[in-house]
Amino acid sequence: MSKHGPRLVVPIDLKKKPWEQTLPLHNRWHPDIPSVAEVTVGELFRVEMVDFSGGGITNSYTAEDIKHADFSIVHYLSGPIRVVDTDGIPAKPGDLLAVEICNLGPLPGDEWGYTATFDRENGGGFLTDHFPCATKAIWYFEGIYTYSPQIPGVRFPGLTHPGIIGTAPSMELLNVWNERERELEKNGLQSLKLCDVLHTRPLANLPTAEGCHLGLV
Repeated sequence: MSKHGPRLVVPIDLKKKPWEQTLPLHNRWHPDIPSVAEVTVGELFRVEMVDFSGGGITNSYTAEDIKHADFSIVHYLSGPIRVVDTDGIPAKPGDLLAVEICNLGPLPGDEWGYTATFDRENGGGFLTDHFPCATKAIWYFEGIYTYSPQIPGVRFPGLTHPGIIGTAPSMELLNVWNERERELEKNGLQSLKLCDVLHTRPLANLPTAEGCHLGLV
């Protein structure tokens, strides 16, 4: 009997770290990171993912993991996934890829999420000036609804955030990114007019080797 439904191209074992997966994840954008799977134009397939912290943030009722989060390792990506046409010719820089996300949901046994504010002493976030300390609320899913023990009396339907999805840059585009960010990091405070509150925060964050994971490299 033929198999129906989407083909699983990137599986995830929630008991393993991102770099321990059968198809290791990556947390940098670079054209030389090898693809871990291949799909054909028009194919329906499934990709499993970890949260942006790679499991570093847990569903414990404490904000200590938020307060001490290591931002050098975040935003783990499943893939890269090589896309080929019906003749087996792979997509190349400059091609337009249209991707339809047909469904989103938590992995079985992992039906929870969180909202948080990051500690000012560890980089902070968009609302640091209003919420300077680390906080965390765990949200449990019940169908389309979610509720949090930390915020009693609140229950609402919502849509799952799809996370980050993108195409690997060409080396030419990567060089443009790095040159732009390097200039901003070097001269940003002198060249940009920002409100005073933002002057205390970095305007650019260049990629470093610290916490770097490059999949199959």
